[in-house]
Order: sequence, then structure tokens, then C-alpha cells
Amino acid sequence: MKPYSTSIERLRSILDELRVECPWDRKQTIHSLSKQTLEEVYELTDAIANENWKDIKEELGDMLLHIMFYSKIGSEQGQFTLEDVIEGVCNKLVNRHPHIYGNVKVSNEEEVKQNWERIKQNEGKKSVLSGVPPSMPALIKALRLQEKTKTVGFEWDTVAQVKDKVEEEIQELYEAVESGDQKEMENEMGDVFFALINYARFINVDPEKALEMTNKKFIRRFQQVEELAAAEGKSLHDMTLAEMDALWNKVKQGER
Repeated sequence: MKPYSTSIERLRSILDELRVECPWDRKQTIHSLSKQTLEEVYELTDAIANENWKDIKEELGDMLLHIMFYSKIGSEQGQFTLEDVIEGVCNKLVNRHPHIYGNVKVSNEEEVKQNWERIKQNEGKKSVLSGVPPSMPALIKALRLQEKTKTVGFEWDTVAQVKDKVEEEIQELYEAVESGDQKEMENEMGDVFFALINYARFINVDPEKALEMTNKKFIRRFQQVEELAAAEGKSLHDMTLAEMDALWNKVKQGER
């Protein structure tokens, strides 16, 4: 196995060469790369969810390429270099772990998180929530908001309180539906989702993972319904809901 420095320098050399000789690479900017970077993040997330180590390795390579590409463009613009990026994150890690690199004492993970947020505030962050990207997907954003505010004590004491809040929000949603006010229904539906995510957090369930498991289960079952219908020489377009539901129940029974 080659030393990391040798491999990184090889990648840097290849990227330098492509930036000069390849029309596509030469054309790229930080803006044109951003959507592709997001796609790579999702591909890495999928690989992690599936615990596919081969794909995780490949997707990490793609992410490293993007990091070095951005750094290459940053260097061209006289903004920063790859070394600046690496040194910056090294300094951040040392500064935000005073219990390792300083004299601060902590007794558990929660105190580490609280110190992390306190240090970020001292670094100039105006809000505990300032580190949550506005463009982050709503479900994950809600979870991060709740995790952030927890570090300053803005948190329910018991899971029973969170359960009561879920039931309260669901009741308010039902009342909004009865009123027929579309805007109010949207507001209350959002409150229900937010409360459910909070409940998931309290019972140590990753809401994103749980929802994705259900998505995959639905896809698997529905595709089996399509297969069963085709085996009977039928099309779902021509079947009644009751007929499709019967096939759905057959698929569910087959999984038990």
C-alpha cells in the first residue's frame, strides 16, 4: 500500500493535468461542481445505509476528488490551498476538544457536545442554530435543530412529555383539517412531523433511517404486487383497490 502522501500527491498531479488538458475539467467552477457534490454525498449516504464497504470506499474517493477540486479552484483564485483546508480543520478539532488538548474535564458525551457549541459561540457564531445549513433537507434539519438546542438545555425532561406533545399536535392538525384552512393544515402538519422527529430522537430511533427503511419496504412490496398482477395476466391500471390490496396482503404474509 502506498503512503497517503504519495497517493494524495498523485491525485493532485492528475487533477492539475486534467485542469489544463481536459475541456470538461477546465470549465468547472465552484458553482458547477456544487450539484455534483450533493449527488456524491447522497451516493455515499446510500452506500453507508446499505453497509456496502466497496461502494463506501469508492464514494469516499469521489468526495476526496471534490474536496481537492474545490481546493484547486480556490488556489487558482488566490483564496486558499488544500493545505489551508487541512490545517484549518486540524486547528478546529484541537480548539473544540479542550478535554483532550487542554485542561477541561468532561464526564460524558453530552458535556462534549455542550462544550463544542459553547466554543462555536466564542468563535463568533451568533446563534446555537447558525451551523445548520438552510438548504439541508427538512427532516434531517429538524433533527439537527433539536440536537443543537438540547446542548443549551432547551429540551423535554421525559419521553412521556414528548409523547403528549405529539398527541397535542395531531389533535391540532385534525382541528385544522376540519376548519378547511389550507395554510393552517400545512402549519399543523409541519408541527406533527417536528414532534414525531423529536419523539424518535427520545426513543433513540434515527428518523431518516426509519423512514428510508419504510420507503424501501414499500418499494419492495409494491413491485411484488406488480409482479403478482402480471403473473395473473393483469395490469394494476385495470384492477380495483380491493384487488390490489389483496395482493398487498399476500406479499406481507409471504414476508412473515
